[in-house]
Amino acid sequence: MSTEFELKIDSRDDLGTGHSRRLRRQGKVPAVLYGGGKAPASVALDHIKLLHQMENEAFYTSILTLNMGKETQAVVIKDVQHHPSKHRVLHVDFQRILEDEKITLIVPIHYSGQETAIGVKEQGGEVAILVSDVEVSCLPKDLPEFLEVDISELELNQRMGFSDISAPEGVEILALSHDQDHSIVTINPPRKEEEDDIPELEADTIGGEESSKTTEDKSDESGSEETKG
Repeated sequence: MSTEFELKIDSRDDLGTGHSRRLRRQGKVPAVLYGGGKAPASVALDHIKLLHQMENEAFYTSILTLNMGKETQAVVIKDVQHHPSKHRVLHVDFQRILEDEKITLIVPIHYSGQETAIGVKEQGGEVAILVSDVEVSCLPKDLPEFLEVDISELELNQRMGFSDISAPEGVEILALSHDQDHSIVTINPPRKEEEDDIPELEADTIGGEESSKTTEDKSDESGSEETKG
């Protein structure tokens, strides 16, 4: 089960861009709560407290508890909009969850054994991570914080795909259900530094040779003309 997180929220009746801007100036983040068989609700939460919770990677793949007065609601994060240049959250989408209904969420992949992998330690290769997260479907109680992939046995030029991920019981990797077993990690040969086998000639030398050859050619041409005359 994922780490527990709690956030306090306040309902908001005023909508629109202008109201959202005022909320942000007050240190609040506008958000929407939807799903769970209920109508969408507009809420707001404290920006600083939200940022503090978001520092934990597990926040994005955990069942969150929203507190509004005496009422509580279990949710997951479905979308976060960030400011393009500032460390600021602009908007959040929360999805209500029900214990007996499956949810879909993107969870990170953690790769272990990178330094001890056969292709690295014994064959001098370099690990190339191609996929860093994956979308899963499961009941809320089975939601993992992350999926771990051990690559310690991976050799040079070998790859691993979605089918090589050992998902916990009750957790389905959606890509596999659509017959998309893409590569997620590989070990590539070491990069070789390019070396020039032929030394470059200095500009002065090249210029000197060309100049000398040109002079000789002109002398030959001059001598030929005198002979003809």
